[in-house]
Amino acid sequence: MNRRYSISALFIFTLLFVQLTSTYAFGEASPEETREILQKSLSIVEIDHEIERIAVRQKELDLQQQELQIQLKEQEEQIHIQQDRAGAVVRSYYTGERDNLLMTVLGARSLKDLFILYDYYQIIIGRDQAVLTKYQDRYQSIQETSSKISQTTTELDELKTNLESQRERVVALQKEVDGQVSASGNPAAIQKLMDELTIYWENVGIYEVKRYFRALAAAMQNLPEFIQEQNGGISTTGTAYTIRIGQDDLNQFLREQNPIFEDFAFQFDEDRITASGQRDQLQLSIEGHYTVENEPQNSIRFHVDKLVFNQLELPDTTRRMLEKEFDLGFYPQKILSFVKATDVSTSKGVLEVKLAISF
Repeated sequence: MNRRYSISALFIFTLLFVQLTSTYAFGEASPEETREILQKSLSIVEIDHEIERIAVRQKELDLQQQELQIQLKEQEEQIHIQQDRAGAVVRSYYTGERDNLLMTVLGARSLKDLFILYDYYQIIIGRDQAVLTKYQDRYQSIQETSSKISQTTTELDELKTNLESQRERVVALQKEVDGQVSASGNPAAIQKLMDELTIYWENVGIYEVKRYFRALAAAMQNLPEFIQEQNGGISTTGTAYTIRIGQDDLNQFLREQNPIFEDFAFQFDEDRITASGQRDQLQLSIEGHYTVENEPQNSIRFHVDKLVFNQLELPDTTRRMLEKEFDLGFYPQKILSFVKATDVSTSKGVLEVKLAISF
């Protein structure tokens, strides 16, 4: 994004703010009412993007399922061939044909004949084993493909339900916005604010939010090393370990990682973490909490409970999208390889992680 465009976007945002506060002066919608309309308008934009993401994922899964169905059909045809071969092998053992072959080997009249017959016996037995192994592999492939088809079917059903839910949300929000805009006293001005906000958000806002999330995710990759270097950062009692991170230490660490955090800070409170900052006319506030997760690996995961951009709260779809795209957690086993996290909590100014030896 070039500087000229950023300045233009900033001008639009400033104009947006001036208009927002001036409407109340003329006896029309108050700043609070206008902000509520704009917040709902922004939610509609973001939920529409979620609908687009769901639609793309649906197409991907549909194609994947079609490919899996083709694979399954080919595998079923192959296994019928292998099934006949494997059946012949099993029958030969059941009827004693392989025992007769072994007796022939043992009944060789000379040492030379014994070695020759034994080599033949090994070849035949080896081929038998290869046939049985191939059958087993084909059968396992069918099981795995069938399982993948079931998984994609389940995900497609969930996506369909989610898609219907998001569409209903958009319709309901749009109805509320339309009603509030009509009652605002100056629908044209409010609509102009909404259009400007959409342009500003899609061309600058979302990229600025992602910029902070990307910087946080990159910094968290280096957090284990930072903790190891802190005196008293890790304490032990018997087989239990505890990691303590002070909010001031964390903020200092972040500022060393990236200058973007010079005006951005974390605050730890009872079971709540807040991160907020302001640069130029851009304001961002993130509220969330940590949990211990064991899948796909033991980790301390950050969950975004609330996300506010320039005093406008973004919907849950945006929070989930950012959580999925950027990993803001950290992994205790990168600090001590023989432990796993069992609990995480925050109190005033302190983040604490309980660890236990992993067997």
